[in-house]
Amino acid sequence: MSYFRNLMDSIAKPSYALFRMVLGFLFIWHGTQKLFNYPADFPYDLSTIVIAAGIIELLGGVLVMVGVFTRSAAFICSGTMAVAYWMVHGTNGFFPMNNGGELAALYCFGFLCIASNGAGIWSLEKLLSKDESAS
Repeated sequence: MSYFRNLMDSIAKPSYALFRMVLGFLFIWHGTQKLFNYPADFPYDLSTIVIAAGIIELLGGVLVMVGVFTRSAAFICSGTMAVAYWMVHGTNGFFPMNNGGELAALYCFGFLCIASNGAGIWSLEKLLSKDESAS
């Protein structure tokens, strides 16, 4: 059991960094879909709130993925997904499995986790903080 715990401890920081990068990367494409109909056409009418969400998804996803202004960007992304959940999905029933809101809920709490933990390793924040401390 201690071998497994040691193994998991040894990959905790890299796996968190990968989680941050993948979540940001996946979020970007929700923004590009809304703003540019890429990689798939956005099937709904664009309102001001949808355009704002698309901008947050695109820019927030990039910032989280590369790990710069990570806590702030992730917090805003989390809030955006909470609003999306309650405005779009939560009105269609309580359970995310039934109301189609599982992805919004996962993004919300994934970004909340990142906002509370910061950028971690493999981030521009880490790279820049090393450069500043060296000079």
